[in-house]
Amino acid sequence: MLDHEKCWAAVCAHDASQDGRWVYSVKTTGVFCRPGCASRQPLRKNVAFYATNAEAEAAGFRPCKRCRPHEGSQADRHIAAVGRACALIRASDALPSLDDLANAAGISRYHFHRVFKQITGATPRDWGKAHRLGRFADRLDAGDKVAEAVYAAGFGASSRAYEAAPSGLGMTPGVRRHGGRGETIRFTCVRTALGWALVAATERGICMTALGDEKTPLEADLRRRFPAALIWPADSKLAAWAERIVRFVTAPGEQPDLPLDIRGTAFQARVWRALRKVPPGKTATYSEIAAALGQPRAVRAVAAACAANKLALLVPCHRIVRQDGDLAGYRWGIARKRALLAAEHAAAATDAAAE
Repeated sequence: MLDHEKCWAAVCAHDASQDGRWVYSVKTTGVFCRPGCASRQPLRKNVAFYATNAEAEAAGFRPCKRCRPHEGSQADRHIAAVGRACALIRASDALPSLDDLANAAGISRYHFHRVFKQITGATPRDWGKAHRLGRFADRLDAGDKVAEAVYAAGFGASSRAYEAAPSGLGMTPGVRRHGGRGETIRFTCVRTALGWALVAATERGICMTALGDEKTPLEADLRRRFPAALIWPADSKLAAWAERIVRFVTAPGEQPDLPLDIRGTAFQARVWRALRKVPPGKTATYSEIAAALGQPRAVRAVAAACAANKLALLVPCHRIVRQDGDLAGYRWGIARKRALLAAEHAAAATDAAAE
């Protein structure tokens, strides 16, 4: 049963978050609208509420031409539009112009740029660069020679690929192609409020963090993940990084700004970068992350990438929940996930109260 008082309050506030949940009709105009409709507020005595479009139509009302309740929510339309633009980027060797992308999306150029960044968290140009780098990584992982991978990925010159590689691949193209063999990894295990935490790093940054009840299984997992690497105890730099991670667990605040050596498939790396944009005290759904990547149907692939994350805390997959709010799984234990979220929410509430 709909709570008509709450529904009326949503109409007065043009609350788009209620779109898709119910509609309201206006007797004087003969139309029914979504709650977020931007039309002038009607008189309460002329308004009725319905759980579905079909119920409103059965009562003799037609859909509003302004908010178009039959076409899904505005957010859904924007996600679909951005998805079309991202598909064009993926299908093109060079980054399409802003006009071409806006036309593919079916949105004006000005609004397209704003909507694209709102949904993906990046400008079309930056998203295109990240996709090209991901395609480059895929070619290297498939065994292509570096020169072949450079041009297959759409880089105009090998120098541009090498400039982008350290931040996007976590290693040089040559080392990437050979699976990182011969690298040196330093590690340490430290106690936290959540048990033991292992922190391991290459020269480029942290390549693995993991949580557990005992040190020995964590160290064994590190050696299993990097069987070809030389593994040594931590130096002073890594010890300082580990201490920052301990402080973050104890008193959640801003995400530790530490260099990362992210390793995985191109798609996984994109998912993990998207996870890092979810701030402490907030959560996101698999669907929202998929939409941010411009691939709204890739929900299961996003979930799989979260499960494959090797950087506990630093790539905060604990902030990802199911559409219904369920915490879902967490490779380091659902109790740890619940504790992390509770601590981050409490810290965020304290900060908000202080302001």
